[in-house]
Amino acid sequence: MPTDAQLRCLYTIAYQLTYLMFQPIHLICIDGRTQNLFILAGQEEEIEFEITADREVL
Repeated sequence: MPTDAQLRCLYTIAYQLTYLMFQPIHLICIDGRTQNLFILAGQEEEIEFEITADREVL
């Protein structure tokens, strides 16, 4: 389950991707090894983000 900080950061990134950049989001999931929230986006699935539990974006 994502942390509250991860969800707040996810909302900001999702807004920027979809509303400002008009990029589709293909996948959002939790990495079972690191507990980071993973986002795969972009027309060609070329945009990747990882959000750590303390809201750091990798």
